[in-house]
Amino acid sequence: MTRVLGSGQARVAGGQGTPVEGGHPARWRAAGTGLVRRHWLALLLLAAGLVLRVLVQFAYRPALFYIDTSRYLYNAEGMDPVGYKGPLRAILFVADFGAVAAVQHLLGLAMAVVIYLLLVRRGVSRWLAALAIAPVLLDAYQLQNEQAIMPGTWFEALIVAGLAILAWRPGPGWRAAVAAGLVLGTSATFAQVGEALILPGVIYLLAAGGGWRRAAGRAAVFCAAFALPIAAYCTVSYAVAGDFSLSHTGVTSFYGRAAAAADCATIRLPAAERAICPTPAQQARGADWLEFEPGSPVRPYYAKLPRAETDSLLSNFNHQVLTQQPLRLLGAYARDVVKLFALTRDTSPGDTPISRWQFQTTFPYFSSHSTRQDVAAEIAQFGGGTPAVWRPAAGFLHSYQLDGGFTPGPLLAVCVVTGLAGSGVLLRRRWRSDPATRSLALACLLFFASGTCVLLVSDLFEFSWRYQLPALVTLVPAGALGIAALKRAVPGPK
Repeated sequence: MTRVLGSGQARVAGGQGTPVEGGHPARWRAAGTGLVRRHWLALLLLAAGLVLRVLVQFAYRPALFYIDTSRYLYNAEGMDPVGYKGPLRAILFVADFGAVAAVQHLLGLAMAVVIYLLLVRRGVSRWLAALAIAPVLLDAYQLQNEQAIMPGTWFEALIVAGLAILAWRPGPGWRAAVAAGLVLGTSATFAQVGEALILPGVIYLLAAGGGWRRAAGRAAVFCAAFALPIAAYCTVSYAVAGDFSLSHTGVTSFYGRAAAAADCATIRLPAAERAICPTPAQQARGADWLEFEPGSPVRPYYAKLPRAETDSLLSNFNHQVLTQQPLRLLGAYARDVVKLFALTRDTSPGDTPISRWQFQTTFPYFSSHSTRQDVAAEIAQFGGGTPAVWRPAAGFLHSYQLDGGFTPGPLLAVCVVTGLAGSGVLLRRRWRSDPATRSLALACLLFFASGTCVLLVSDLFEFSWRYQLPALVTLVPAGALGIAALKRAVPGPK
């Protein structure tokens, strides 16, 4: 017996309850098929990203530990902001290190989804938006970063979330300004370089217009919201450690850059600071070594003098290098800035070894703060099982990463050029008068300025390939937005 139901309901044949064409399940299947057909490239890349993350999760159990991991588990002693300790300890309270890595891999996938949806919403073609998320999904250095007990993935996720809140609507409102300010301000408690994100947010809100008073008001509200989580963090830091700051690394970190660039034979220094200037052999070891290692010429100062006095000496030394030898300092900085665009991923003399961010075929340990004994003690306290490597997967990931499984520098250079050009569309009244073109250019400006600020400030202290990863979620989307903006602003011949 066949009965026909009312409008909008499924027809059931033979009383078996099997829905046929016209019912809700059929419409859902049709909608699903249409979704796959429209977004097949993005879905394919998401599937590939998921497979790679599953391989990483099984290849290195329970997670990867780095020299700085202990700072976020115990006490950073003011060396870095420890906002990462919040989600890290929350996950470890109910699970173990394996769960931390799994959550971070999910954040990697979520960033790709948010970027894709935002780009398509702003008018970028689906295939170009899909290509823009390929780096964050497939880059082996990003995968390694997500597997490590380190704040990098959370920092990137906060950047993406904050920028998406601002750029989701062409004309950001007051609520968006507040929410984005809170999120981007919070990023600075995970990595202090996040403080630089206040400038792109203000530029974007002013450029978005809507009347100068309204734009200035939104920018002011954004700044206040941005400062709130930083002030809250500093207040807690003062209550606990007596230090109202995110960290005290600024002076010491810039010392590494200044000391590595200085010509100690010609620079004029007070007698008390002369021993701070390194020998050529010490300079060859690079900024990271000069900042942290026991053999650095600055370590005896910290051992013998109060910290405030040592910081004062270092601050004056940095000032002397900056004022007496600015071209040497600028040249060293510029050489590090352009390393991002290299075709291959290598360690230059004096750089932090890139092998620290590469998959190994054995479980990696480090001689400082991440020895076999350190990792064993951390796992014994927080759980996760004995460190182990699944060699077939580890071998594949090692080869994948070294044989091209990363975002090539020339591609990032193209993204910088198109991101800059797309942002420049706002300078031409004829181009920005079109709402769709203006929307693309504004979003491009936001992502391009954010990536530029974060990377330039990071390189100001020292170069590390790990510090370049935010380019995947800022400069690459900016490049896609720039291409789309230029395509609308300068249409081809008809």
